[in-house]
Amino acid sequence: MPADRIENMSNKVGIGVIGTGFARKVQLPAFANCEGAEIVSIASGSLANAKSAAREFDAEHFTADWRETVSHPGVDLVCMTTPPNLHREMVLFALDNQRHIIAEKPMAMNAAEAEEMKQAADDTNVLALIDHELRFQPGRQRAYAMIRDGQIGRIRHAKYNFRAPHRGDGSLPWNWWSDVEQGGGALGAINSHIIDSFNWFLGNEISSVFCQLQTHVKRRPFEDGLREVTTDDEANMIVRFADGELTDDATGLVSVSMVEQPEYLNRIEFFGTEGAIRIDHRGELFTGKNGDAEWTAIDVDLGSPIAGAADTGFSRAFNLFAPRIIDAMIKGENYIEHAATFEDGLKVQRVLDAARESNATGRMIML
Repeated sequence: MPADRIENMSNKVGIGVIGTGFARKVQLPAFANCEGAEIVSIASGSLANAKSAAREFDAEHFTADWRETVSHPGVDLVCMTTPPNLHREMVLFALDNQRHIIAEKPMAMNAAEAEEMKQAADDTNVLALIDHELRFQPGRQRAYAMIRDGQIGRIRHAKYNFRAPHRGDGSLPWNWWSDVEQGGGALGAINSHIIDSFNWFLGNEISSVFCQLQTHVKRRPFEDGLREVTTDDEANMIVRFADGELTDDATGLVSVSMVEQPEYLNRIEFFGTEGAIRIDHRGELFTGKNGDAEWTAIDVDLGSPIAGAADTGFSRAFNLFAPRIIDAMIKGENYIEHAATFEDGLKVQRVLDAARESNATGRMIML
């Protein structure tokens, strides 16, 4: 795509999507509902999946070769919903072809890859984003403003509790999520969102991390037998935050499990010198001042979930994020307020690398 096409975007943004798993439930329907967006090409490792998704979303092109989607002349934005081990190659190819990018988290397999990807994006005049869509929940954005308004004072402690029961089912088949070589596991999939949430809300970074990873379901069905799971389904972290405008000697606690019953929980809490804020999975917002006996609910718009997708909060958030992306591209803007950039993705990746080192060595890692 010529450079002048980036600078003079038409009123229609062509979308190329790589991956037909999560994307088929969230990104594809969200972009399909955006005024000014057109699903042009869909790629999948399975040609049959690519074909059926293309029919569902009226895409003119489908393929089993993701390079064809990236280089398709009608594609302006590439949405990458693939395992992390594929991100580096896809991103660099897309940047070589002057495509705008939204890539799934975690950004890469390690910080060295993420650094290379960021530098390449910095050298190219494109919009390059990481899909930390939870930033766009209205409840989270309201809490972001309340924290900056000093409504709970300076932050002393942050706590994140995430649990989902479904991977506790030992009959779920072995796939990339079970393979450390493909970047699977709870740490990358879930803790990456949590690290980004902390960074965004607090406006600074984690300064140290102690991490313990665990694999509870150690083998899963594969072909005619069982295959070893090499990734974690539980990822717990104790962290400290760098001092900043909102924090002073602040600490954090993260509990993530993909095998805990009974209900889904995705909750972040901040405890300050004057009170506390809590946000639940759909963006439900609560506050408590010093001396209060219970939480007080704050009325916020929760947005709309995507039909057919689990209402875990992610689809509601992406429904709000997608039109912001399209609007920015039509206007020729390479910045979206609150959107996670490749720089943000690199910051998350450094903490993930430190967490893995902590788990391997049994010690706290300074960043």
